[in-house]
This record gives sequence, structure tokens and C-alpha cells, in this order.
Amino acid sequence: MATVPGVLLNNGVTIPQLGFGTFQVPPEQTAEVVGEALAIGYRHLDTAQMYGNEAGVGQAVADSGLDRSEVFVTSKLNNGFHSHDAAISAFDASLAALGFDYLDLFLIHWPLPARDQYVQAWLALEELYAQGRVRAIGVSNFHQQHLRRIVAEGSLVPAVNQIEVHPYLVQDDLRALDTELGIATEAWSPIARGRVLADPVVAGIAEDLDRSTAQVVLRWAIQRGDIVFPKSMNPARMRENFQLFDFALSEAQMVAITALDRGQRMGPDPDEFNVVAS
Repeated sequence: MATVPGVLLNNGVTIPQLGFGTFQVPPEQTAEVVGEALAIGYRHLDTAQMYGNEAGVGQAVADSGLDRSEVFVTSKLNNGFHSHDAAISAFDASLAALGFDYLDLFLIHWPLPARDQYVQAWLALEELYAQGRVRAIGVSNFHQQHLRRIVAEGSLVPAVNQIEVHPYLVQDDLRALDTELGIATEAWSPIARGRVLADPVVAGIAEDLDRSTAQVVLRWAIQRGDIVFPKSMNPARMRENFQLFDFALSEAQMVAITALDRGQRMGPDPDEFNVVAS
């Protein structure tokens, strides 16, 4: 079994750099799918209140025979719960659904700038962290101005910023601010929902290395220092995505993939996204 490197967060907690994502995994299949991921060797699971599958994630961990401390689990605050009291209650609901007495990482899922409550939500997360109910707190889909505001108005710097990053959206300016502030970058949609896998540059590198195009793109993210958590419900692909640590891309290959940047999003722009889902 491959040894997945850890990323040391700004509060001293270590997170596995490779995880397993559960976005769009149906709730009724989550326990089985996540159980397969744990059997393969994944020890970092990423879920969210919005996904509706926290219970399945918790069930998979309980059924795995692994000690709770061996699995790093992230969840995210749903958009309808940005007020202080709602955020606390929503966190309680996540723990209940997962069947845990603590979370490893809890994130604000979207900033929703038009609602302008993300600072309230952040202060609630700071309270949860101070109480020891979550080992680390962070944000997701936060742009530079959102990060700077919570750093200025809060007491803690987020441990992570989970953002859309892939070869068609490299986000180097935002990643640079994360680094400046001591925030680890997590990359969601790392293969751009499959769109980069047919890119001739990626395909050529994959052929040269005798690797799949997905492995090449995920390895690019790993070598850039980002934390990634690809999602697949296919056990063969899940195993393939886990095999990233017995090869490396050259500097020229890294540069060639980064040069594919188009500023092209697969998901919404956080400055414009204000959908409240409860």
C-alpha cells in the first residue's frame, strides 16, 4: 500500500495530501463506495452537508474496522446556515449524521458575498475549534478579498482553502495568497470533470510515462503542493487514482501542463454564486 504524504496545516494538524471525494455519490451507495476507498488505502474523506451523504461516510468508517483516529474526515457548512447560531446547530447535525464526536476539518462551503454573513459563520467555526470539537477549520471557494476579510475580522487564519483547481484553471494568484497567509490549498475538480483528460499535452505526457491521463493530472497537482481528493465510483479507477507516488513529472512536463491554463471554470464563480441550499 502506498504511503500518502501528509501536509502540515498551520495549527500543527497533518492532513493526507491525497483523499477520496464524495461529491455526487448517492447517499444510498455512499457507505459501500467509501468502504471500498478505505479498503484501497484512502485515509482522507471529503464530504459536505450539501452532498447529503454524511451518514454513509460515517457508516463506512464505522464498518471499516479502522480506529476513528486513522481516518481524516472533512465536512462543510451548508449555505443556509451562515448565521452564528445556525452554523453551530448545523455542525451538531453533521456530527450526528456522521456518528462522530469530533471532525478533523470543517469548512464554510461558499462565501455567498451577496448575503454577507460569512464572517459570522467564520466566528462560529472559531468557537467550535476553541471547544475542541473540530481539529482544524477552513474555507472553501474563498477569493482573495474573502480571505483577507476573515483574517482581519477573525482571530484565526483558515487552515485550508478548498478551491477549484485544474490545468484549465490553475489559480496561481489565489494559491500564492494562500501560501502567503499560511493556508493550505485543496483542489476540487482536479481533472476538470474529465475535460482535461483528452488534452493532447496531457495525453502525450501520459503516453511517455506509461500512465493514465488522470494519474498525470493528479500527480501535477500533488507536485504543486495541493491537496487533492478525486472521486470515482469505479473501484479500478479508485485504485488507479491512489497510485500517484511511484512516479514523478519532470519540470518541463509540469510547466507544459500549467501552461494549459484558460481561466476556465467548471463550477460557479464564488463572487457571483449566492444559492442558498438548506
